[in-house]
Amino acid sequence: MDRTLTTLAGQIAQLDSIDSAQLERMRHEALTAPAPWKAEYSAYQSGGWWTTSLMNASGDAADVTIGDCTAKPTDLLAQMPATTALLGELGLNYMWVRLARLEPNAFLWEHRDYDDLDQVERHRLHIPLHTNTSAFLVTGGAKVHMAGGRIWRLTPTYAHGVCNLLGPERVHLIADVYADDAYQRLARRPTLHPAAAEPLPDADQMQLAERLQAARRMVDLGYTEAAERMLLRLFYTYALPEGAVYDLLVELHTSLGDVEAATRWTAAKSCLLALTA
Repeated sequence: MDRTLTTLAGQIAQLDSIDSAQLERMRHEALTAPAPWKAEYSAYQSGGWWTTSLMNASGDAADVTIGDCTAKPTDLLAQMPATTALLGELGLNYMWVRLARLEPNAFLWEHRDYDDLDQVERHRLHIPLHTNTSAFLVTGGAKVHMAGGRIWRLTPTYAHGVCNLLGPERVHLIADVYADDAYQRLARRPTLHPAAAEPLPDADQMQLAERLQAARRMVDLGYTEAAERMLLRLFYTYALPEGAVYDLLVELHTSLGDVEAATRWTAAKSCLLALTA
């Protein structure tokens, strides 16, 4: 494993496998259970990202704004015996457990997580239940397709984003857990196979200038939102410095004399990347 892959493995890694028959039962439950899907965290996404809770503080599956708590099963998890069994077998100290559904042509923009939570050691686990190869996560300048059959660990304090370009829907079980002996046993041999991670190409200044000019033309024609999304999607195409897509948006609106929009995107960068003044 080269140095780049070693560094990336600190941000995302595979921890363990899941029995294929049990995984198929969980997939069926996730796709058929009467889940109250909610579109939360609208500033983080393009639209098309939905969640519902399996374990949380209230026991209400429609309560999806995560926070520190002693999690208990929701009414939805009570209808999902195979998923309940796996969560019990893992024996982890759960903070929150969700199903997350990402529709085709949907994006979670570059962001960090956990900044507003207590400063204790916690980890995020992903179990892909229904996915496709056009759905991938970008972190550390590389794109990673989280394939099924494995438990993945994501370190969401690093800037990252997720997309599902073509579909079908991507459905993951996401468990935020507190560090304890059970987690340490699960995470004792993290791996990241070279085939799982594809480095994104660097973008030179000429390419970025061309994209910025194209965005200006789109705004001139009245397609401001489409221009902004085109620039935001560069995060999934090129290995860019952290926050570079937000800087491009600020530059776009500043060059057009829209101070309000430039200020809004400056604030969005600080919020999404948990930056302090």
